[in-house]
Amino acid sequence: MTPISYENTPDELKLLHEVNRPPKNIGLSKTVDQVSTPSTSIQLMSKKRRAVVAVVSTLFSYLTLLGLHDLLSPRPPPEEYAEQGRWIASSHSWLDRKACSWFGVCGAAHWRSRVRIGANTEREDQLVLHDTDYSHAAWTEGKSNPDDWSDDERVLREIPGYVFDYAPLVHLYSEEKFWPCDIAEHLLHVTPHLNYTPIQARSESLNLTNLGKLNEWNKGRFVYLQSDDNVEERPDWLAGEKNIPNKPSDLGQQGEEDNNAENEWDGKVPGEFLDDAARREGWYEAGEGSTHDQGGDRHSSHTEKLPVPTDTVEGEELVDDLHVRTFREGPQKRTRGGRSDAPAVLVVVDKGHGIIDAFWFYFYSFNLGNVVFNVRFGNHVGDWEHSLVRFQHGKPKAVFFSEHNFGEAYSYDAVEKIGERPVIYSATGTHAMYATAGTHPYVLPWGILHDETDRGPLWDPLLNSHSYTYNYTTDTLRSSNATPHAPTEWFYFAGHWGDKFYPLEDSRQYRFAGQYHYVNGPLGPRFKNLGRKKVCQGRSTDPCVIKNWIGGLQMAKRWVGVGEGEGEAPE
Repeated sequence: MTPISYENTPDELKLLHEVNRPPKNIGLSKTVDQVSTPSTSIQLMSKKRRAVVAVVSTLFSYLTLLGLHDLLSPRPPPEEYAEQGRWIASSHSWLDRKACSWFGVCGAAHWRSRVRIGANTEREDQLVLHDTDYSHAAWTEGKSNPDDWSDDERVLREIPGYVFDYAPLVHLYSEEKFWPCDIAEHLLHVTPHLNYTPIQARSESLNLTNLGKLNEWNKGRFVYLQSDDNVEERPDWLAGEKNIPNKPSDLGQQGEEDNNAENEWDGKVPGEFLDDAARREGWYEAGEGSTHDQGGDRHSSHTEKLPVPTDTVEGEELVDDLHVRTFREGPQKRTRGGRSDAPAVLVVVDKGHGIIDAFWFYFYSFNLGNVVFNVRFGNHVGDWEHSLVRFQHGKPKAVFFSEHNFGEAYSYDAVEKIGERPVIYSATGTHAMYATAGTHPYVLPWGILHDETDRGPLWDPLLNSHSYTYNYTTDTLRSSNATPHAPTEWFYFAGHWGDKFYPLEDSRQYRFAGQYHYVNGPLGPRFKNLGRKKVCQGRSTDPCVIKNWIGGLQMAKRWVGVGEGEGEAPE
């Protein structure tokens, strides 16, 4: 049988070539095809290139944050590892648990790109008025009776007049969402929890005189004042909008001359660094320092086994230490700042040899964390910030500004002033305190993480404050002769002034590169190292550079110290 051949003859191939040849009059189409094909290829390549860049950028950002987290964060103790395991296990999603364990991306299933920031307008005005009236009365319910004071007792409660003469003024951010708040009102909207378990019915109200009783629960160490409301719904009490400082009646007296003086001031004082001069003058270090359990590093036999305030990625914690002129009638001086319904707290500590430290504490019910690569970290309920003015024989020498878990110190002469009073700038959301208006990078390079301050409403804490004297060696707080009926029990509360960092199962929570969206509420003023030897926060062995100038490109020294953790709030 003859095989079939599938090869074409030369004539057949020629015929096929003629049939498939394109017409000669389609030059325009040929030109279009030649142009469109490369254009489409370029578009596809551009899309692929952008996708690759996005993936690489995201991966680089993640590795950068993760590396910095590993570099800057101490290795957690075994009990914290155990809690992290329980935290991850709280998620109901298997994929979420594995992504969290393997890649450190936790809560991706319920990440939110934006959350409403504003007040809850549905809240009844009557309740707001009730809160205000109650909180004002709560500050006069102290048990101390001035009629019973001996002469020696009165001396212990006296606050020198110069402390008030040099009281700081605070510029709040002009577009702030979370304003100063009253701790008495704050207590009306929280329920104490032992970790995540309520230990008191919501119907039982907390107040400034019974708050210290919560220390009966494991000495208060794991007690958290958890919000009764969903903080992401922004209830009015959380935002504190009613506490925006009013416009001072004597604003017109500031005058054009004062404004020009502020603009020309450069914050530079000629001479040596102040810490060198301070050592010679005898005020660089003063007192004995606070004990470990109050944020210092002084050893004491009765506190060696007590937990110490420490910053962790979950927020402030009490961690086991394994190693470890007289003011009489109220302020009379005229001021240019406005009054806020949220009172400040003044704690005056006598360090001996003519050295007086005046701590001014400012409370906010919510701290809004900052954003890195469009991801917000560090929100928390409750926020304590503070500034410190150190005096020697009645003369102001230095000012300390708390910033997150560190801070900066300057000579009194260098800081901006209105009259004799230092000016502080409070950052939006985080309420960190700075000496100038502008952008303030911290922790991460290239300004990736930064605070912002400006000349917003000027708050004069002196117009509404409650003052105390404190003996840090005996841990004794006394209401001062200026506010003799101010309660003291709240000061000894050893727990957290906000929620415990939310579990992974909570739709409000996530963790990325070791950083949480919501962290623990902070500890109170008692744990801010009030007995510190130097004006800087941290251990007495840490360096404390006191700048004689403000501004410029050079960044001032930061102190990462025990017991700081001023906190941040929800988005």
